Amino acid sequence: MAGGWRRISQAARVLTGAAPIDGVTWPVALRGTSVGGISLELRALRLSDEGTFHAVRRANAAWLEPWDATSPAEDGPPLNFAALVARYDEEARLGRALPFVITVDGQLVGQLNVSNIVLGSFRSCTVGYWVSRAVAGLGVAPTALALAGDFAFEHRRLHRIEVNIRPENAASIAVVRKLGFRDEGERQRYLHIDGAWRDHRSYAVTVEDLAGERLIDRLARLGNSRSSQA
Repeated sequence: MAGGWRRISQAARVLTGAAPIDGVTWPVALRGTSVGGISLELRALRLSDEGTFHAVRRANAAWLEPWDATSPAEDGPPLNFAALVARYDEEARLGRALPFVITVDGQLVGQLNVSNIVLGSFRSCTVGYWVSRAVAGLGVAPTALALAGDFAFEHRRLHRIEVNIRPENAASIAVVRKLGFRDEGERQRYLHIDGAWRDHRSYAVTVEDLAGERLIDRLARLGNSRSSQA
C-alpha cells in the first residue's frame, strides 16, 4: 500500500474512565493511528450509539451475515439496545470481557470484543471483530486488534489471545496474519454461525511469541517488511 505502515506505538493512548470495580477499570478508551493517518478509537458502546449502530449493521447486513454468530436453540427474545449496553458494561466491570466499538474519525464502524477472559493459571481470552465494508482493507481491524491485544497483555496481564475464524473468511484471516498470529489448526463444528455449526481455524499469540514486542509495533514492522518486498 502506498506510503507504507506508519509506526504507531507512540500515538497509541489509553484513556480510562470509571473507578475500578472489583479491580477492573471500565470504561476504557484506546486510541491510535492506522495506515495513512486514520484516527482510530476503541471505546465502550453507549446508549447514544443506538441509531448509528443499527444503521451500520443494516448497511452491512449482506457483508456480515455469513460470519455472524447464531444460536441453535431458542434463547428468548433478543435484548433491546439498552439491555445490550448494560450487559456489555456488566461483563466488563466483572473482568470477563472488553466489549469495544471501533470508531474512525469519530464515526462508529465496527466492534471488537475481547471475551471469555479467564485469569488464574489460564490467563487467556478470545477476540472477535467486525468492521464496515467501507473501511475494510484500510488497516482498521488489525490496528484495533493490536490496540486491544496490547491492553489485554499489559493491563489485564493475560498470557494468550485466541481468534477463531471460518476458513472461508479470507478478510478476517488477513487481519491475524498481519499481526503474526500462529495458525493452530482446524476446530470442527466449533461455533454456530449463519444458522449452522461451522468449522473454524484457531489463531493465537502468546507473550512468549511477542518476546517483549508490542502488537502495535509488530503490525508496523511486518507491514513495513511486506512493503519493502513489494
